[in-house]
Amino acid sequence: MKYRRDRRIIMTLDGGGTKLAFSALRGGEELIEPLIRPTGRGNLETTLKTIIDGFEDIRSRLPVKPAAVSIGFPAPADYRLGIIGDLENIPAFRGGVALGPMLEDHFEVPVIINNDGDLFAFGEYLGGMLPEVNKMLEEEGNPRRYGNLLGVTMGTGMGGGIVAGGRMLEGDNSAQGEINRVRNRLYTETSVEDSVSVRGVRRVYARESGIPLHEVPSSKEIFDIAMERRRGDLAAARRAYTELAIAAGDAIANAVTLLDGLVVIGGGLSGAYPIFLSRLVEEMNAAFLTLSGHSLPRMEVTAFNLEDPGELHRFLKEDRHEIRIPFSDRTIVYDGAKRVGVGITRLGAERAVALGAWATALERLDKVERFERGNR
Repeated sequence: MKYRRDRRIIMTLDGGGTKLAFSALRGGEELIEPLIRPTGRGNLETTLKTIIDGFEDIRSRLPVKPAAVSIGFPAPADYRLGIIGDLENIPAFRGGVALGPMLEDHFEVPVIINNDGDLFAFGEYLGGMLPEVNKMLEEEGNPRRYGNLLGVTMGTGMGGGIVAGGRMLEGDNSAQGEINRVRNRLYTETSVEDSVSVRGVRRVYARESGIPLHEVPSSKEIFDIAMERRRGDLAAARRAYTELAIAAGDAIANAVTLLDGLVVIGGGLSGAYPIFLSRLVEEMNAAFLTLSGHSLPRMEVTAFNLEDPGELHRFLKEDRHEIRIPFSDRTIVYDGAKRVGVGITRLGAERAVALGAWATALERLDKVERFERGNR
């Protein structure tokens, strides 16, 4: 991994709808135990003071001054300027909040802010699912290797990020990878996030069980009910996660059609994958029906559930065979199977965001240094 021997320290923050996760990394490794603080959703001043205090706490534990602060934050935002826009899941942020400049004034180091979904994907690309899959392919003797990754987070809301050819895509308007804005296949006037989120799971459970929303258990408890580890409405719990799987699978299939790469899922709801992942992959592989009445595969590729041992085995297996070259006696080896894997975060969302934040900060610092050196 690039920068593994780099001695610069980067302080990081993963900003979510319910909690703030602070850390500090050097050489890709965390120097201290991550610090978790509540977001303080309703009051901007409280949230901003919590962010400053959290970084102050982290800095006080470091052996030397950090080289930069690197943050993963939800959209909408102008990440290049460090300005956070009107956040759906952190309503205290309204009208444009200059978070980056505020922290630069306070800590007197560069502050880099990126989309949290982008950093999650980049972290899993660097040290999570993508290198693990490529290592398994190598051990299997399969020459196929993956270089593209779609990261999807499911929790308070739904987020996404894309790494293509080793580069974390940012977009022209800091708005790429916003998979939460894909149309919801189940409720076509809404976005997919209305089904792929904690509120979506709880809303379906309330509707199916016939109880008021304020009496609905947490998404984790609904998962436990669906797994028959807790008493409750079993049918309602399973329907809640089935709707999540259908909506998410359709949205991810749209993204994979454009990206053609591995898919890694993280966030608070990802722990419920035993109840929804198979159905999600099934939805990705579902067929279209053409207007002429014929079946058409949903994607050019076939998706495999990497958390299922049988599907993992089929995914890793090479399918090469010889075909004859037309008008020739020669043959050529051909593997016509197009496949992508879908799996759960190997690092955990917070660790993946921190790793992605660390790497992007060092890249940004080096880019600035090269620019300044070239203009001396």
